[in-house]
Amino acid sequence: MPNTINLNKINTYVTIWLYLSLFLVSALIFIGGLTRLTESGLSITNWELFSGILPPFTEKQWQDYFSLYKQIPQYKEINLGMSLAEFKYIFWWEYIHRLLARVAALAFVLPFIYFLTKKIFSLKQIVFYSIISSLFFFQGFLGWYMVKSGLIANTDVSHFRLSAHLLGAQIILSLLFFSILFMNVKKIYFNFYSYLILSFLIIIFFQIAIGAFVSGLDAAKIYQTWPLMNGNFVPEDVFIKEFSNSNSYSSPSHVQFLHRIIAYFIILIFSFIFYFLLKNKIVNLRYLFVVLSAIIFQVLLGILVLTSGYKIYIASLHQLGSIFLLFSIIYLFYQVSISPK
Repeated sequence: MPNTINLNKINTYVTIWLYLSLFLVSALIFIGGLTRLTESGLSITNWELFSGILPPFTEKQWQDYFSLYKQIPQYKEINLGMSLAEFKYIFWWEYIHRLLARVAALAFVLPFIYFLTKKIFSLKQIVFYSIISSLFFFQGFLGWYMVKSGLIANTDVSHFRLSAHLLGAQIILSLLFFSILFMNVKKIYFNFYSYLILSFLIIIFFQIAIGAFVSGLDAAKIYQTWPLMNGNFVPEDVFIKEFSNSNSYSSPSHVQFLHRIIAYFIILIFSFIFYFLLKNKIVNLRYLFVVLSAIIFQVLLGILVLTSGYKIYIASLHQLGSIFLLFSIIYLFYQVSISPK
């Protein structure tokens, strides 16, 4: 009996640890999105792993940070004449994002090390959680690599690096949710249906990557109409054959068009998945409706981002919607994989 009680207590601690990490990474993605939407990501132009934990307190410290910002192209070409008060606004977004990233990483890694000393994890769990720990540190590097792309010759960060940074966070989030769902599952039954859901999940990740391109290129500030793009299904400056050329992925028109088309494609694919799983009585109807609702909600938010004139709060909700969509698909995968089909 004492061993059982102790094991239950440990399982409770592990569950709290994973849920806390899930919450922190979700918050990090939310704040990161707002940091991008408010164009605050370049306000801190250096990487101070330890000294950067504390914000500036004195007037001199604020002026030092502001002076560094004045040296980069974004200030010279876009924000010339910005006041210190205006700088503080964008500074705080980036500062909170960086601070939360440190907190999220430590909140995962330190308890993991503690649990390792208690020898409660299997080898597979150790490998799995070690991968997540490594991804946290890689995200820190990737974040700084992204910021560097906007400090010398550009007024914004590279949309390719922005996309990689967002995908990294979404992958960590997905792995955390996966680990919560399957924590007490002894065996995962990989079958045709689970592979089908995983394939669909890959398409969602690709759509998230293109969505980051849209954000990074400010592509939602053009063609703010729906269902047509200023009267055309395919805009005049979009050429389908050019999608084989990597340069097209740096064109705001091309990436917005692609983001729209993939959204329609996702609806079509999931309609088939919905019918197929329902017909074969693989999962309960309500789980399918949750995913379908998440997809429709995302599409509607995407339309509103455009037709509202690119309102920040709607764009932020659109990014939050991607988290809910990922969770709903992973939960559907869980439902088709916990028993033989």
